[in-house]
Amino acid sequence: MSPPGVDGGVNSAVSAGLPIREYVLVGLVSAALTFLLTALVRRFALGVKAVAVPRARDVHVAPMPRMGGVAMYFGVVGGMAMAHQLPVLRRAFEYSYDPVAVLIGGGVIVLIGALDDRFELDAWTKLAGQVMCAGILVLFGVQWVSLWVPWGGDTDALGQVLMFDRNQGGLLAVVLVVVMVNAMNFVDGLDGLAGGLGFIAAAATCAFSLGLLASSGGDVGTYPPALIAATLAGACLGFLPHNFQPAKIFMGDSGSMMIGLMLAAASTSASGRINYSSFDATDVVALLSPLFVVAAVLFLPLLDLILAVVRRTRRGESPFAADKMHLHHRLLEIGHSQRRAVLLIYLWAGLLAFGAVAVTIFDTVAVFWVTCAGLLAAAAVSLVPRLRRPRERA
Repeated sequence: MSPPGVDGGVNSAVSAGLPIREYVLVGLVSAALTFLLTALVRRFALGVKAVAVPRARDVHVAPMPRMGGVAMYFGVVGGMAMAHQLPVLRRAFEYSYDPVAVLIGGGVIVLIGALDDRFELDAWTKLAGQVMCAGILVLFGVQWVSLWVPWGGDTDALGQVLMFDRNQGGLLAVVLVVVMVNAMNFVDGLDGLAGGLGFIAAAATCAFSLGLLASSGGDVGTYPPALIAATLAGACLGFLPHNFQPAKIFMGDSGSMMIGLMLAAASTSASGRINYSSFDATDVVALLSPLFVVAAVLFLPLLDLILAVVRRTRRGESPFAADKMHLHHRLLEIGHSQRRAVLLIYLWAGLLAFGAVAVTIFDTVAVFWVTCAGLLAAAAVSLVPRLRRPRERA
């Protein structure tokens, strides 16, 4: 499906400057709606018995309602509706179908997740649903068009640009969606963890898109990913007061899968259509910046996913089998409290995501050393357990 037609002036510079205030407003609308609707969704989840009963691998000890992703989705819908009423951000809908694709694909995956929150669907059914939702995004044009790699090409050029046809670009987008959805699902094990990581990743993706918007002179091709990321960041932020430890409701698969799908869509929309002709062939950092941001957004959830698959297959178990050896479980074993473990993972994710964004905006060497210093400090704090009082140890 091709993007809707626009006039030649749409891609001109935005005379009023970056629409930062508009994106902040849209994010706040998403946050407010999510915050208000979560209480209603909690009542509904209790009414339909969509409750997470504690299992051996779980950290919570009391039954907890889920389906929080339903409130997050309607928060995203409200933010998108607000954006459509703003003359500047309406261009995101005029330029491409990406926001509409996210609303439709996100609605379907939230429905699948809500059914799983209530009836515990099997892993293969959920995987089929994830692929179907990824296909919806591809059908609306959310796919990779080009990708720069630092190898090959002419002898006088540094690297080359890989161009994808519709089948190749669509397949790459489907793989990214499925991987990101399951990565966010795997990492959702502590109160506030998935919501906080979703907020950090979405905020970093939005900042990266705004950086591209500034460097491109106002090209509205960067509007859709920034809008998707801003509404997702707002939804995650609005849900956190209900979900941070001690949680009153879980987002469930309806929330974690929606976060993964929207992050994959925003990353594809931002990084999969870069106009590499505007970069100098010797500017390796600038050319690799899309990959830096995507890799940083994916790093922690994907690392946890890969380690989980490896250890389960080595034991002869299914990759979808549950265990209690995720990254957050290991931090708890070291001696950190739930809140401290969550905040430490926030710190790691924030350093990686915003460090990657900063590389594309500020001096590369300075950002590199500051990020390395921050990562070393985070590693030191993570490996040192919290000094607990005797009563807590008992």
